Amino acid sequence: MTTVEDRSVLTQVVPEPDLTLRHGARADQVADAWPGDARAARRPLAVLVHGGFWRPDYDRTHARAMGGALRAAGWTVVSIEYRRTPGAPDLAVHDVAAALAAVPAALASAPAPHNGSTVVLGHSAGGHLALWSAAAQPAPALVGTIALAPVADLELAHRLRLDGDAVAAFLGGPPQHRPELDPVLLPTPATPVVIVHGGQDEVVPAKLSDGYARAHPATRLVPVPDAGHFALIDPLSAAWPVVVQALASFDG
Repeated sequence: MTTVEDRSVLTQVVPEPDLTLRHGARADQVADAWPGDARAARRPLAVLVHGGFWRPDYDRTHARAMGGALRAAGWTVVSIEYRRTPGAPDLAVHDVAAALAAVPAALASAPAPHNGSTVVLGHSAGGHLALWSAAAQPAPALVGTIALAPVADLELAHRLRLDGDAVAAFLGGPPQHRPELDPVLLPTPATPVVIVHGGQDEVVPAKLSDGYARAHPATRLVPVPDAGHFALIDPLSAAWPVVVQALASFDG
């Protein structure tokens, strides 16, 4: 019997990306890329920031199903990697900011790349990084951010001890010591934010997104009542069309 938290997307066999780009000299400063078709040339570049509670065990490969599916839906897609070193959060945010600054230009000569603007999509811890970036170091020509089941409130996530005290492991201490990395405490991003969160999420409870939306009332919160945490990045799930629709809201 399938459980609410179906993790099969983490092990799906999917095609390799078309390109691998670099945004730095280190091993984790790379990005997978799927240049799109003629439809993609009229649309923003979709940049994915993967999750995994900032832990080194989880990398961008589990986002390849999502990348390939969004390319098939008519988007040019890039999935960025970043350093995931426990206790060194500045490495992660540095790499995310650097990737968002460098990757769009790196794709400028690709066939049917994008229209020059960017939408950032982040899942789970990647949602945290996407929301942080939107407020603190936005991508060039950013038109919107889509956070999927994001760790949007580090203090609440720490109190709930999500994934075995993942927040403290990431930050190297309690979140009160790093308020500048907590999206719920940052200024409201200048560009639109859409949060999609499953009502049956057992990994990152939906109340983290509820709290972010209360702190930033301009946020568009899209609940998916029957969805769990991983359904939002699984192209085979019933929740996937909601994600595609959220991205389509930034088409043109």
